[in-house]
This record gives sequence, structure tokens and C-alpha cells, in this order.
Amino acid sequence: MITTNYYNQKQRKVQNGPSAAVIKYDEGEAPRVMAQGTGEVAQKILDMAEENDIYLQKDPGLLESLLDMDLGENVPPQLYSVIAEVLLLIEEMEKKY
Repeated sequence: MITTNYYNQKQRKVQNGPSAAVIKYDEGEAPRVMAQGTGEVAQKILDMAEENDIYLQKDPGLLESLLDMDLGENVPPQLYSVIAEVLLLIEEMEKKY
């Protein structure tokens, strides 16, 4: 007997725990995936970001794309517009505080 479980995104998150990805951007270079993970690894990434006051962006579509990439890999140009929006938001926040 074969059973197949289908999960929606909320159920998958409950079962697998949180997911997280870290990108690094240096001006003049392509953004790169520096860390990624699910479950305990993701929770450690999130905790470290919080401890160091690093801004977190919740974008499930972007996250899914970043999790599919290899560590150190350059983010593809198709995602630049989404990442640019995040960087602009961070810049605006830094100016206010």
C-alpha cells in the first residue's frame, strides 16, 4: 500500500520547522547565498540575525528560490528585482534609525 501525504505551506512549516536563507551583497558584485537551512539550522540562523539586529525579510517565494541554490552561488538575475526591493527597504529603515 502506498500512501502519499500532501501538505500545504502552513502544514509543511509545522512539520519541517522554519526555513531561512542568508544573502550577502557587496556593491559591484552579484548577491550570493551565504547560508541556508530548515528546522534547527534555520532557527539558529534566525536567532543569530536577531542577536545581531540583522533585518529579516519574509518572502516565501524568494526563500524557496534561495533554498534551491547551492551555498556560495550567485543569485540569478531573475531575482535581482526582488532583492533590490529588500535592499531599498533596508536602506530606508537605516536612514530612519
